[in-house]
Amino acid sequence: MSTTKKTSQEPSLIKWGLKWAASAGIAGIICCVAPAVLFMFGLMGGIYAISFANFFYNEDGSAGTITWILRGLAVVVGIVGIFMYRKKQNQCSMDPKRKQKNLLLVTIIVFVLGLGIFLSLEKWSSWYFDKYIVPAQQEEYRQRNNQ
Repeated sequence: MSTTKKTSQEPSLIKWGLKWAASAGIAGIICCVAPAVLFMFGLMGGIYAISFANFFYNEDGSAGTITWILRGLAVVVGIVGIFMYRKKQNQCSMDPKRKQKNLLLVTIIVFVLGLGIFLSLEKWSSWYFDKYIVPAQQEEYRQRNNQ
């Protein structure tokens, strides 16, 4: 059995950026996406989905403390991804200018795509709540009151 040392390859800039941007974007909006997905698969009713989402927001609809914690967590996830890329990249023998350029590019990719994913999911979850969950919640309340 031969023991060959595995040579490190340069990490894929696009794959790395997409993976960490998606992770950061989802981490920041999980408060709204989780109840929508659970409702979508029939694992949660409308009343519980609204209740779950309301846990993260103030009574006036503004972002609550836990929502801001999740958004902070999203930033931390993005930063961790960038630092891990830097560490992985430093294991490769590359031109230092190319390393700096790649680090800048992955930072831009993670920031722009992460924010884009966050805002897209926020818009989608708002639409989904208004279109499906709120009517289901109102119907559930009607059924409870008629019993």
